[in-house]
Amino acid sequence: MGYADHLPEVGALAHGRLEARHEAREAALTASRASIRASANAIRAAHRGENDVAREGVGEAAAHLRVAIDATDGLPMIRWAGFVHDAEKEYAEASCTLAVLSGGDLPGPDDLGVDVTAWLNGVAETVGELRRYLLDQLRHGRMERCEDLLATMDDIYSMLVTIDFPDGITSGLRRSTDVARSILERTRGDFTTAHLQERLREALDAHRKDLLDG
Repeated sequence: MGYADHLPEVGALAHGRLEARHEAREAALTASRASIRASANAIRAAHRGENDVAREGVGEAAAHLRVAIDATDGLPMIRWAGFVHDAEKEYAEASCTLAVLSGGDLPGPDDLGVDVTAWLNGVAETVGELRRYLLDQLRHGRMERCEDLLATMDDIYSMLVTIDFPDGITSGLRRSTDVARSILERTRGDFTTAHLQERLREALDAHRKDLLDG
């Protein structure tokens, strides 16, 4: 029994399906990269206090991410290959960073339309962005703002440590949580040192004033 008549048909079918998968992968990869770039730009704008620009960047990131997710609809091997997840994580990080720095509510995974593991890893990385912003505020002597930011970082970490599942389920969240803890501890130390120095300076200024008045 020969297969010469049947195999070309099957081969053509396989070629067509793989071509469709390849096109979907390329479209999703391009859109994911664009989403990550937009998220990075939004974070930079948020640090500069350009909240409107940051919101535009977050919106652009969301639009590109939607293209990536739609392109992989029905193709789980591409959807979960990693690059779409990375774009979701960066989008979540940008959205959460902007929310905290602008005084808004922290968006959850359903608010952003992203996978919960991407959101968890994204909000963990937000801790690093908050440290960066806190140090800028520290240099300007805005101690009260620094206390608020430190409290938010602590709240985020306290939530992360309650997520106790294998890394295969959480996409490596344990490592992200460990990094967040390290950042939090260093930031608390920096803030405490700066706060003590500020109190000492105020005490010295008060003492000098008393001497001059006396």
